[in-house]
Parts: sequence; structure tokens; C-alpha cells
Amino acid sequence: MPPSIQPVVLSGGSGSRLWPLSREQYPKQLLALVSDRTLLQETVRRLDALTGAAAPVVVCNEAHRFMVAEQLRQLGGSPAHIILEPDGRNTAPALTLAALTLQGLGQDPVMLVMPADHVIQDNAVFLQVVRLGAELAEQGRLVTFGIVPDVAETGYGYIKKGAALGAGLDAWQVAAFVEKPDTATAGQYLQSGQYLWNSGIFMMRPSVWLEELQRHRPDIARACQDAMAGAVADGDFIRAERAAFGACPSDSIDYAVMEKTARAVVVPMDAGWSDIGAWSALSRIIPQDSAGNVIRGDVMAHATRNTTLMAGHRFLAVVGLEDIIVVETADAVLVAHRDHAQAVKDIVARLKSEQRDEYKIHRKVYRPWGSYEGVDAGPGFQVKRLIVNPGAALSLQLHHRRAEHWVVVNGTAKVTRGEEVFTLMQNQSTYIPPQVKHRLENPGTQPLEMIEVQSGDYLGEDDIVRFEDIYNRCENP
Repeated sequence: MPPSIQPVVLSGGSGSRLWPLSREQYPKQLLALVSDRTLLQETVRRLDALTGAAAPVVVCNEAHRFMVAEQLRQLGGSPAHIILEPDGRNTAPALTLAALTLQGLGQDPVMLVMPADHVIQDNAVFLQVVRLGAELAEQGRLVTFGIVPDVAETGYGYIKKGAALGAGLDAWQVAAFVEKPDTATAGQYLQSGQYLWNSGIFMMRPSVWLEELQRHRPDIARACQDAMAGAVADGDFIRAERAAFGACPSDSIDYAVMEKTARAVVVPMDAGWSDIGAWSALSRIIPQDSAGNVIRGDVMAHATRNTTLMAGHRFLAVVGLEDIIVVETADAVLVAHRDHAQAVKDIVARLKSEQRDEYKIHRKVYRPWGSYEGVDAGPGFQVKRLIVNPGAALSLQLHHRRAEHWVVVNGTAKVTRGEEVFTLMQNQSTYIPPQVKHRLENPGTQPLEMIEVQSGDYLGEDDIVRFEDIYNRCENP
């Protein structure tokens, strides 16, 4: 019988090179970039035809937990576990949390470890190499998949093939992991046929991973063991203990173990893979028009070639462009040359250093109860549009320095204001003074749409005191 396979989906990346679509609190794996499904959903669905695949274990950042859970719910199934990282510590600790969880349940299946933000266009080929990888991992090897290169790519790390594992077996010992090369070196790698792109996809059993991690990075192993020893169940989630995990060193699967172990093997894969590491990579995946343009949204292009044009909220018109990327969102517009697409991350770093919100959130912000979107703002006021899902409720809370006016646009609102509890219908409104406990709920079966006008001398989202919350939020808004 083929070995049982446990998918482990790592959903902790930030995707800063795909700004302004990808933001810290709504990263690229949660976006629908190449189909109607998000990248996370496509990753989970990728294994539907794989016999013996279990429900996935998903490891994600605590800040993304409700969005991840909702996207998985939309697929119609349920994950085996959603493990929360209090802070990002790279892929080696994330994988270790999953391995420890499975080991704690007395399980030692073959883990298929996949980042949540990759694209694979030929799923049949992918499943074929996964079956081979599962056989090798069942034997105690640590398997990685190397992408057969078709261009001299400088944006990826490489894996050098060593000795073949056996006649007729398309698998090789790993001779070396190589950092991102310059153009000339990448050309030599491509010509030699001995180098593969490092995909970041792995297969191994939990016991083997933990054994090799203990040998090469006992500090990571110890910190993760402490974090899971203090883990608590919270609804659909497993929360790693914050202080212990915060003390864990940050490292990747490659650096922590794969570059050091003698048990690493690589299986070549030619399945239309991309990690969508930059806008230029996405442009190669999405279908182009006859002029080589990638166009999404309300766009009009004239005398324009080999250009990526994405409009999310407004009409976008371009004239006479070539090899340019233009991405429009509600609060930001990116214009970049394709040759400099990797440098978008430098803009994000600058936004972060200047403490601007554009690196972190969109104008529309998702919450477990729904979403809110900034409509207007000025000195002493801001206006938001709130959507509260059916049956959902905001926390019982108060604000020290702001008042709120609520107007119901559509739906029915149940309002708690101090000791009062009352219902508002369409076109009705209420006023919440500062320092007054309040809660907004949607008791209906349709989304509740509200307009909220805030006024006061400070309007930051951190001016909130929670007393009750059905989503167990303590510090994060």
C-alpha cells in the first residue's frame, strides 16, 4: 500500500514583493491571483486526487487565523489542525510545530510540506512526483523537490544534484544548496543540467525531521517543544505558547536541516511551478493579450507592450508603455519597471520604517465578524463602512477618546449601549458616547451594512478596551 500522506501547509509569509495587493495583514496566500480561489485554497485543493491524503495541518500567523479558517471553511471540508504562530519564526520552527503536533497524537505519517503561496499549473505531474517522494520519505529520507529550470533565473536558490539514487529512479542525493546566483552563474547552472531551482516543498516523516533537527539545531527543537508543551486549544485553533515560541531562533528548513543532513534527496519536478516571488513572475503565469500585456480590471491600454496592468477600484488608462508594472488599489498605486520588480520589497520596508499603514493593511480590513473600510477621514473624524456577517458580533467594548455614530444601511442591528439593548432597522441610527460600553451584533440571516462616523481627539484602533469577545481576542483588534 502507498504510504499515508499528511499535508502540512505553511501559511506564514508576507509576500512583500507583491505589494500593494499583498499586505502584512492580508498577504498573498489569501489573495485570488490566478483563479477564483485564493492561493491557500488552491494549495489545499491540489491534493484532492491524491489517494491516502489526510485533511491538512495548517500553520499560520495568529493575526491571519480567522481569514485562514474562513477560506478553508469555504472549501467545504475542515482542516485536521490550524496551528498558530504568535510571531513569525520562518519555516523550520513552523514545520516543527506541525511535526510535534502529529507526534503528540501518536502519528508518524509522511508529511508533504507546502508553502501556501505557490502556483503549480500541471497538477498531474505534481502528484506523480509526490508519490515518488512519499516512497523515499517512507524510507527515512528528507525529500525536497527541485524545479527543472527553463531560464537563467537569478531570483531563486538552486540545488545541485549529486549521485543518482538508482537506475531508472528520477531522484538524486543533494550535493549542495546554492544561494541566488548572478546572471552569468545562473546561465552556467542552466547549461550544465546539474542544477534545479529550490522549490521549498518537502516530504519527510515527523520522527525523521525531529531527529535531524535535534542533531543540527537543538535550540530550535527545544524552543518548539516548550511552545507546544504550553499550547492551548482555542476553538478551531492550537495556540503555541507565546513566550516559549518567541524565544525560538528564526531559521528556514533549508538552513536549519537540509543543508546539513546526510539524508537529503531531491526529486526533479517540471509542473509549471512558481512561487510568485514578484510581479514579474506573476506576469508569466496569467494569460497575456496579443501585445504581451497582462490586464486585470477596468483598464484601457494604447500602444503598450509587455506590461502588467491591474486596476482594483478605478479606471486605469495607459499610453505608450513597455515592460512596466502598474497596480492600482484603493489606497496605493505601484508603478515599476519589470527589471526592478524584486525591489518592491524596499518600498515596503520604507513604508514600515516610516510607520505608514499602507505596508500593513488595505483600506478594507477583515475581522472575524466581517470587515470595515475607510470611506473618509479628516482632523477629528473618520467614516467607515462596516459589514457584519449573519450571526456575528463585535466585542463588548468601550473607547476612551472617541464617540461613534452608527447608521444602518441594510439589515438589522442589535445594539448594546450601556445598560440598554435595542434593535435598529434600515435608515435608523444611534450615538455611542466615549467611555460607554457597547456592542454591535447581526441577529439576521443577511449581512448587516453600517456607516460608522467616529469623532474625537484620537481615532486609533488601539483605543479599545474589551470586556467580552466570542472570538477570544485579547490584544489584537
